[in-house]
Parts: sequence; C-alpha cells; structure tokens
Amino acid sequence: MQVYENILAPVDGSKATEAVLDTAIQVAKRNETRLDILNVLEINQFADGYGGAVSGDVIYKMVDDIESQLREYQKKAQDAGVKDVEIHVRFGNPKTVISNEFPRDHKNGLIVIGTTGMNAVERLVVGSVTSYVTRSAVSDVLIVK
Repeated sequence: MQVYENILAPVDGSKATEAVLDTAIQVAKRNETRLDILNVLEINQFADGYGGAVSGDVIYKMVDDIESQLREYQKKAQDAGVKDVEIHVRFGNPKTVISNEFPRDHKNGLIVIGTTGMNAVERLVVGSVTSYVTRSAVSDVLIVK
C-alpha cells in the first residue's frame, strides 16, 4: 500500500466537502501524517457580486467566516484521531493553488478532492477545478464522489 506524507484536503463548503474531509481524515490517520485543510478564495468571483469592488471589510468578514468553518473541520479531524491538523486560507486561482503552489510549499504527497463545487454551467464556463488538479497536480490525487 502506498504511504503518503502530508495530506491536502481542499474544501469549499460544497456538498462534497464532508466526504472529502472524512476520506482525508482516514488517509491521514492510516499514514500517521499531517492533514492540511485548505480553502482558496478567488477574489474575482466575489467582486462580480459586489459591483466590481470588494471592500476590505467584506474580505475580512469572509475570511473570518471561512476560518471559523475550517476550525470546525480541524476539530473534527483531531477528534477522529489525526494528531497534526493545520488549516489554511489562500487567495488566488483555486486550480493552480491546489494543484501546484500549496502542495509544493507544504510537501503534500496526496490531494484528496471532491468531484466538484460548481454547477454544470459554471463548469462549462470556467472548467472544473477537480479536472485541472487531476491533470496538473504535482502530487497524487484521490477524487471523492
């Protein structure tokens, strides 16, 4: 069986998040390694909803809410027996951050990712993050349905 060092679980609050987290917890426990739980914010996606500009207060509140949710995920992983769990919020393109930048910086050997966090129309327009990660990742990828 493949042994992985440092598991990355990118989460976005979609329906797939719980399944991704549960699988990543199992893999991290089995490998006795660190679990990095990551949320990537792409500011452009929020600017459209706020008339083209996003104030610092809106971003601060958004990050605060996300960090609160990530702390809940962290506690869940710790309660399940994962000893080393770190949470991260990053700004940028989710495709490149998840597939390359973050795993290189944190030496993640495996990315556990959900099938999608977007609806069908969004996937057609911008492409699936999961598809991109599968093709471009510097690490192995485990897709959770």
